[in-house]
Amino acid sequence: MRTVPPLPSAGLSLVEVLVTVVVLAFGLLGIAALQAKVQVGSIEAYQRAQAVVLVDDMRARILGNPAHAADYVTETPLGKSDTQPADCTTVAVGTARDQCEWSQELKGAAEQSGAGTATGAMIDARGCVEQLQAPDPAAGVCKPGIYRVSVAWQGLHPTRAPGLACGANQYGADDANRRAIAVQLAIGLPSCI
Repeated sequence: MRTVPPLPSAGLSLVEVLVTVVVLAFGLLGIAALQAKVQVGSIEAYQRAQAVVLVDDMRARILGNPAHAADYVTETPLGKSDTQPADCTTVAVGTARDQCEWSQELKGAAEQSGAGTATGAMIDARGCVEQLQAPDPAAGVCKPGIYRVSVAWQGLHPTRAPGLACGANQYGADDANRRAIAVQLAIGLPSCI
């Protein structure tokens, strides 16, 4: 009888399988972390899209009522913690109703959960209207009124604080979680010569 010498690679395939499992586990952990980042990015993109819609809504309201554009200017941000009524039908039609309805939109009233909780807007949304330049119809001057409509909200991770004043110091000590967008609009003076 002849004895067969042991193969030099005996047990090597088990080590290869273990290394493959460890590498695969790290790869799956990396994919899970990437998926979490993608989810946060998706939520941030949704919030920014909602903010664009809300900024454009107030811009359209002001442009639809140019004679009272200065009445839209807000002393404190609308939305999260304002004192607007929950039912805007009780507010007189005009600037006050527009501000009330915009406040409700900022609070997410357009979409509600099954329990009736507002869920449609961004996290802690606030809206501001500022007058950057007062209209001046004086002969030879003819300056239009220039306004800025801003929306600020709570982001999901810290970044650089925006330069807009709307919602400043409302989202943490350093404002790194605050997001904000704005649009400027000019209200012309058609009667100005």
